[in-house]
Amino acid sequence: MKDHFIQLFNYDKYANLLIAETIIKANNAGKAVGLMAHLLSAQQVWLSRCKGEQVTGQVLWPDWKTDTLEQLINDNHRAWINFLDYLSPDDLETSISYKSLKGDPFENKLIDILTHVINHGTHHRAQTGQQLKFDGVDTLPNTDYIAYLRIKGL
Repeated sequence: MKDHFIQLFNYDKYANLLIAETIIKANNAGKAVGLMAHLLSAQQVWLSRCKGEQVTGQVLWPDWKTDTLEQLINDNHRAWINFLDYLSPDDLETSISYKSLKGDPFENKLIDILTHVINHGTHHRAQTGQQLKFDGVDTLPNTDYIAYLRIKGL
C-alpha cells in the first residue's frame, strides 16, 4: 500500500507540473495561481501534521507568484516521498492527532489523510483548469491518473 501512495504522489507531482506549465504559458497570475498556491500550501500543512509537528503561521491561501510554483511542487513532492519512504505498512493505520488552523482538535488515520491530500489536489487542479478556461486558455493538459499511468508505462 505504501508503494501505491508513492505512485499517487508521483502522479500528483506530474499533474501539478502540467497545470503550472499551463499557467506559465498563459501568463496567468490570477485566480489560477491562487488555487495552485492553496493546493501546495495545504500539502505542506498536512505533511507537518503527519510528522507530528505543530502548524502555526501557515497561510492556506498564500500570495505566491507564478515563478515559484515549479520549485514548490518539486519541494513538496520530495518532502512527501521522503516521509513515505520511512513508513512501515502498519504506520498507515496509525491515528494522527492534529489541530485545524482554527485550533479544533481532530484525529484521523494516516491512510485517510494521504487519500485526502491526493483528492484535495485533484479537486483544486480541476478548479484551476476551469479558471484557466475562463481566462481564455483553449487547451488544458490531460491530468487524468490513467493517462499518467499510460505515459509512464505503468
